Amino acid sequence: MSKAAGKLKSLKKNVERVTHTTKLKTNIPAGMAAAGPPLGPMLGQRAINIAAFCKDFNTKTAEMKEGVPLPCRISMNSDRSYDLAIHHPPATFFLKQAAGIQRGTMTPGREVAGKITLKHLYEIAAIKIQDPPNALLTMQQMCEMLIGIARTCGIKVVRDLDAAEYAQFLEERKVIVEEQRRELLEKREAKMLRTG
Repeated sequence: MSKAAGKLKSLKKNVERVTHTTKLKTNIPAGMAAAGPPLGPMLGQRAINIAAFCKDFNTKTAEMKEGVPLPCRISMNSDRSYDLAIHHPPATFFLKQAAGIQRGTMTPGREVAGKITLKHLYEIAAIKIQDPPNALLTMQQMCEMLIGIARTCGIKVVRDLDAAEYAQFLEERKVIVEEQRRELLEKREAKMLRTG
C-alpha cells in the first residue's frame, strides 16, 4: 500500500496545470461585468483575475449604452494575463432595435413581428462588417446574411415604411404578444400541475 501511495504522490508532482488554448467566447452586457455567475466561474476556471477583468471590461465599455450585449473573445496567456476582443452587438439586437420590438416571433415565416427598410439593413451591415469574423465578407454577402437573420426573427425587410402605418402595426402586435405570453404562462402552469 505504501508503494502505491508513493507512486501516487510522484504522479501528482509530475502533473502540470491545464492550459486552455481555446478562446473563451461569451456575451457580456456593456458596463455590467460582475464577478458572479455566469462570468465569474468561466474566468476562474482559466485562472484569470476576475476583479481586474471586470474593471477592465467596464472601463472599455463605459461609453456604450449600459446593458447592450457584447460578444467577447478572451484568449489566455500562460502568465495569467489575457487578451480581450470586444465585438459589436449581435445582429439580432440591431435588427430588433431598428424594428422597434423587444422580441422576435415565435413562429418565423408565418408571423411578422416587425419591419425594417433596406436603409436600416445597409446601416446594420456597415457596422457588423467591421467585426473580425465578418472581415472577408463583401457588403452584398453581409446584407444577404442579415436578411436571413431578420427572417428567422420574423422581421420583414421592405423598401419603404410609412411611420403612421407602422405605429398602428406595432399596436396590433402588442395585443398578439400579450396573448402569446398568456398562453405560455397557462402551458407552464399546466405542466407544473402535472409534475406536482
